[in-house]
Amino acid sequence: MQPLFVTAYTVVTACGMGKKPLLDALLKQRSSLKSARMIKLDFLTYTGEVESALPEVRDDLKSYDARNARLALAALDCEDGMFRKAVIAAAARYGAERVGVIIGTSTSGIYETELAYQADLSTGMLPEAFDFKHQHAWVATAEFLKKELELRGPCYAISTACSSSGKAIAAGQRMIETGICDAVVVGGVDSMCHLTLHGFHSLELTSEQPCTPLDQDRNGISLGEGAGLLLLEREATVDTSASLVGYGESSDAYHMTAPHPEGAGSAQAMRSALAMAGLQAGAIDYVNLHATGTRLNDQSEMRAMASLFESTTPCSGSKGMTGHTLGAAGAVEAVITLLALEHAFAPGTCGIRHVDSEFNNRVLTEPVQLPDIRYVMNNNFGFGGNNVSLIFAKEATDG
Repeated sequence: MQPLFVTAYTVVTACGMGKKPLLDALLKQRSSLKSARMIKLDFLTYTGEVESALPEVRDDLKSYDARNARLALAALDCEDGMFRKAVIAAAARYGAERVGVIIGTSTSGIYETELAYQADLSTGMLPEAFDFKHQHAWVATAEFLKKELELRGPCYAISTACSSSGKAIAAGQRMIETGICDAVVVGGVDSMCHLTLHGFHSLELTSEQPCTPLDQDRNGISLGEGAGLLLLEREATVDTSASLVGYGESSDAYHMTAPHPEGAGSAQAMRSALAMAGLQAGAIDYVNLHATGTRLNDQSEMRAMASLFESTTPCSGSKGMTGHTLGAAGAVEAVITLLALEHAFAPGTCGIRHVDSEFNNRVLTEPVQLPDIRYVMNNNFGFGGNNVSLIFAKEATDG
């Protein structure tokens, strides 16, 4: 594939608003997981909730006012609005009709619907401000961003559980490669809600402590929320930080929720990404793993890793810092891999005490400096075997 340029990227997580607090957390191995607060639960679990005040949605877009939209807006405008400015510059360069928006999400505005039905149960009426189409619908956040940024290109959402925003990034590449767009805002946004907290608890997948991905004694996930946005462009700019050089997708459909025990689908996604990038596995300097902290998911992914990579390849999981942000995970963790490229390091796995002895790859327990880092891979695997792997490069190559 022809490499595409990542000319801007932004993120909002439980670690804070923007790239700087996330980078600080990665370098200092600092978790932002705390006992659940936003939603009252009758069970114990830890979550990665965004505690900072979120910006108000402007009056003419109030029908979109939801926690998801506010998380997206916070990502646009944190760190002096650097990402918004980059998108405005791209629209001026190519024309607003040539800039698209593709957003991945798992739950979108379900939280607003939950609040609306709670109000209906207590008062007999849905809140006047409740707008199912513009708040709950999967495409709502993508439409909100398109209108907020005054773009006129294609706009849609992808919802494939935890791989949603990784697939949105891959879809953005296709939109540019096929000539439909010259630039695409890609990424993901997901907010905390009752459905995911109770749903994962009913599957016996939530941990009563902060999650410990890849640990010998891991026992479940910690859910999180957040937003990650990337601007992909056909042409480089003075702010170009990296390039997207390959992606791989697979759908193994082994089970509705459980991964293939040998990681067949995830291995295929990684293999396809390497083939598209024209790289051998040995060229990858760091792999950001999906690493949810559940027994089966981590085991499946690490068996897939062992089938492709040498035991010396550095890899780690970041969900012990941010929580599992579900549909936003692909984009949030793409930002983590981009930070690793930009600052020449590989993050450690926060919370890990004893690496599972079955794992054959070099699981990092602490951050390490990688002065010659050039290629990084980001994995995200969703329910139903919806898998995606992305490869970013520190500089554009001929692929």
